[in-house]
Parts: sequence; structure tokens; C-alpha cells
Amino acid sequence: MITPLFAAALALSASCNLEHPSGQAGCTRAAVDALKMNQLQAMGTHNSYKIAIAPLEMANLRARNPKAADTLDYSHLPLTEQLNDGARELELDFVYDPQGGRYSTPLGRKMAPNTTPYDLTSMSKPGMKVIHVPDIDYRSVCPLLVDCFKEVRAWSKAHPDHVPILIIFNLKQDQLKVPGAVPLLPFDAKAMDAVDAEIRSVFKPGELITPDQVQGKHKTLREAVQAGAWPTLKQARGKIMLAMDESPDVVAVYRGARKSLEGRAMFVNTDEASPAAGYITLNEPIKENSRIQAAVKSGLIVRTRADADTWEARKNDTAPREAAFASGAQYVSTDYMRPDTRFSSYEARLPGGGVARPNPVTAKP
Repeated sequence: MITPLFAAALALSASCNLEHPSGQAGCTRAAVDALKMNQLQAMGTHNSYKIAIAPLEMANLRARNPKAADTLDYSHLPLTEQLNDGARELELDFVYDPQGGRYSTPLGRKMAPNTTPYDLTSMSKPGMKVIHVPDIDYRSVCPLLVDCFKEVRAWSKAHPDHVPILIIFNLKQDQLKVPGAVPLLPFDAKAMDAVDAEIRSVFKPGELITPDQVQGKHKTLREAVQAGAWPTLKQARGKIMLAMDESPDVVAVYRGARKSLEGRAMFVNTDEASPAAGYITLNEPIKENSRIQAAVKSGLIVRTRADADTWEARKNDTAPREAAFASGAQYVSTDYMRPDTRFSSYEARLPGGGVARPNPVTAKP
């Protein structure tokens, strides 16, 4: 049964700011809080941890591979500043380093001995290290994964009314084909358990939106999301959702013999028919627009990208950005919440402003 309050929520203005309802006609806190968390749309950042490659190291890279240098020529502010600026989706990539010290002497740094200083002392500690491209693009606003978590948790505690923050992860294990590059360790079952252990060492019960919570008494996670089992915004405020954005073979290791994701901390990027389907990454908002809309309508939470590899910023091409917003993907990521004036005035912000808005596909009467 659709209650009057839920009907009012579905009729919210597209410009209604879900994090700070403005009091405009129909845009009330009660109506906003009645929406399910998959009925929002928010902005986020891609490779949110990434600091720019140092000039001397970038010059070396550009001399060897100009195209790769172009795609890596971007950076982000500290996570706290991104969250303050309205990012409600973050991306953290990490490598497995159970002993510590594996990534303490990057090859790119050795090749540019007079490079810009960067503190690598934390790399000696055991645990997951947040890195984009080991040896080449290794500078991070928070080198230790647990430190990234602590920063996000501290911000969340200071802003308890925030809409749910999605953090997605790439697990780096593909070897860089460069002589002298450090060998990467695979994410086997033991490593996957270590990832969940690091997550739960920082986030306490009740601070995360987990697959088990959404699945509830349903037979599978997919069945639950199709039945609309996502929490309401009222229930999801101040909480974090985590998702592994990986290939099927890596996802299979994380799932193990589970029917869905029982006991796991993260959702996984998987196809719409999987019993573990709750989240999916579809990064091509023009090419995959119809698939994104179908996934959103079926109950999944989708992340897409407004831009990639600096190309949209260099050309000031807004077509992918507009397609991403129209697709209904709940989280749209960008490298340009603020313009990089070296390239153009391109930036990606929600239409109408605000931090989160009613989803253009699912939050309709």
C-alpha cells in the first residue's frame, strides 16, 4: 500500500535537496525521509584518494607514454574536503601488503631522485595500501586504507544527517609490465577476509549498510532489492555503504560458497541476474543508458561516470555528464567537482545544485 507520505515523497520536486530539505512546496523532511535510499541521486569522485604525480615523475612518464600521462593527469583534495564539497560517493583502490614494506620504494621515485618529497613511512606498516598504479601513480591523500576509513567515519559522525555515502573499491593485483616493478600479491580468500577485517576494525555495527541488513529474511539479496528492501533515507542517514567494483573472477573469491553475500561487509559489482545482485557499476552513461535505467528500476544501486581519463574536461564535453544524470544512476562520479582550468571550465554538479536529489527515474509518482 502506498501511504500518503510515501506518495508525497514520490512527488518531490527534482530540485529538492535531500540532505537539507529547503521547505519548498512538498520538499519537507518527512517526505524526503520516506524515500528509499535507492531513490536518490548524488555526486561522487573517481579515484578519490589520488594526488597528482610529481612533476619530474610525470615528465618521465610523458616521455615514455604520453597517452597514459594524459589519462593520469588529475588529482583530488583530501577526503574530508571532498565530503564538505558535497561528494557522497568515494572510490578507494588498494593493494594487499600483509607484512608491510612492499610498496615503500616506488620505481617512479627511483627514476626521479630529485622528485617532490612524499612521506612513505606509513608504507612500512602491515595492511592494505591505497594506491592507483603501484610504482607509477602511488601518491595518496590517505596511504593506509584504515586511515581513509577513519577519516570518513570522523566526518560522518560530525554530520549525522548526511545521505548514505557509497565507497567503492578496486583491488589492485594486475602486474605492471615494467622492468623493476614490484610484484603485486593476489587477493585470495585470506586476503578477502583481511579486507573485511580492516573495514570492521573502523566501522562499528550499525554504521554500515550491509548486504545482510538489506537481504533480511529474503532468500537472496537480489530478491530483497527487487522487493524494495532498501532502507528509507531516515534509516540510512549517517551510514556508509561499501561495494567491491571488480571483475567476476575477483567477486567469486569474495563470495566463496555463499548464496548471496552472507556475513560480508561489502556489496559486489555483479550482473543483474545474480543472487548477490544489489549493486552494479555501469560506467558508460551513453552506451549503457538503457541498461542503467533497467537496473535502477529493478531495485539495484548503480554507479556511473560523468567523465573519464580527463577527456571530457579537455574537450569540455558535457554529453556523458548529462546522460549520467538522466540515466537514474544513484551515484555519478567525476574527477571534476571543481574545474581544472588547465583544460576548460568543465565540472560535474547535480542539476539544480544541492548534495542529493530525488532520483529522476525511480522517485516519480
